[in-house]
Amino acid sequence: METAVIRPTPFAAALAVSLLALTACGTNSSTDRAHSTPSTASAPGSSSTVTSPSPTQDPAAAARAEHDKAFPGIAARCTAESAAASTSRAASGEPGALPTDPEAGKYAENHAFKKQATLTPEARCRGEAHAQRIEKALTGPGGGTWATEEALESTLTAMGYPSANGEVYRAGGTLGFSYAVPGAGLCVTGRLGTPVTVEAHGAYMEGGCTEPRGGH
Repeated sequence: METAVIRPTPFAAALAVSLLALTACGTNSSTDRAHSTPSTASAPGSSSTVTSPSPTQDPAAAARAEHDKAFPGIAARCTAESAAASTSRAASGEPGALPTDPEAGKYAENHAFKKQATLTPEARCRGEAHAQRIEKALTGPGGGTWATEEALESTLTAMGYPSANGEVYRAGGTLGFSYAVPGAGLCVTGRLGTPVTVEAHGAYMEGGCTEPRGGH
């Protein structure tokens, strides 16, 4: 039995050649596009290039700048004094040793909640300036008499110490107040006794400017 040999017709041969050409063309086009299309992730100047975020301003420095803008007199005074204070910091004494007496150590532990944050020389300067400013307003020739908490609070608010930053209270019949100075990172506490006293200090370790009560 003879095997039939199928010979391609001219049309079939031409069609096969055309299909091969189209396949090769499509492959080359896809390859060319892959090589010719620039990568947006790596192209310099591309809009998708990731840029580093701009550094943000230190919140403490920003708050201090707001404070100095609100109290320019205090800012000028303490800017001059801070330069002189920085030269003497190295000469400051070492912190005192912890008490070795067991009873003294127990007392210190029980009253640790009353410990205040340490103020930097610059913050100390600002705090003392605020304390003097408030005391002068409460005792100077233009000072008045404050019979109620509301009257004292109104006076302090007018001086730039908002009520949201502290409190006015009465203890033993004497008016007092404790406020956080806006942007200064410190507190001022005063009593309208005889005499009137106002002092600057750091915040208490448990938080806030009012002396905490309690212990164990």
